[in-house]
Amino acid sequence: MGDVLVVQNSRSGGPSRVGAWLAEAGHELDIVLAHEGAPLPDRLGHDAMIMLGGGYLPGDDARAPWLADARRLVGQALARSVPLLGICLGGQMIAEVAGGEVTGDTGAPENGSLPVTIRPEAAADPLFHGLPPAVPAVEHHKDAVTGLPPGAVWLAETAACPYQAFRVGERAWGVQFHPEVLPARIREWQADGFDPDEVYARAVADEPVSTPIWHEVTRRFAALVTEHATSGAQPAGAQLSGAQPAGAQPAGAQPA
Repeated sequence: MGDVLVVQNSRSGGPSRVGAWLAEAGHELDIVLAHEGAPLPDRLGHDAMIMLGGGYLPGDDARAPWLADARRLVGQALARSVPLLGICLGGQMIAEVAGGEVTGDTGAPENGSLPVTIRPEAAADPLFHGLPPAVPAVEHHKDAVTGLPPGAVWLAETAACPYQAFRVGERAWGVQFHPEVLPARIREWQADGFDPDEVYARAVADEPVSTPIWHEVTRRFAALVTEHATSGAQPAGAQLSGAQPAGAQPAGAQPA
């Protein structure tokens, strides 16, 4: 069993460079191809979990019946403060399981590399502290988190989709964007309302800025996984000056 459970929810939605960066940090990945029918474990026995993206809403069990088991594992990770990263659908799932709100086909779709604004609350966050005020990130979604869970810390935003990144408790992060995606992946997208060549070129131009930043964020997550696996110590966020205790309602957070 790998020490990081990775749940894949679509054919093309693998862990890509985030998986490579975690392996580089010494972690073994247990990738479950849930979209192909591979069973998810009954109990989360791993040291961390990554819930990847996919073209579903978190409760879309009729089209993706494995999502019920995925939500159960997310709930276990949240209850036990196991390091958890949710990307796109995965971030929406964290929000919904924790008591937030997710809405389909809301606002303007976001596609390609776009500037994500880092909020002041991120200064005390274990993953997002010290990032530049705006960071390029690859987006590809039409559904969105529309209400943060109670007590969540709001970390990043765009004008079209405010809840781009947030933290629940001390070790669970949801992001709407795709830190794992390389520009080449954009070539596989169905061009629905955007110019694929233009979107691809923008992502290539932004990569020298975005790649080192998301590599560092992943490295920080990997360090939390190591800490959790080796010591079971107090959550790292609680050791940072100004960090919000679990369950507190920080400034800027929106309850569901």
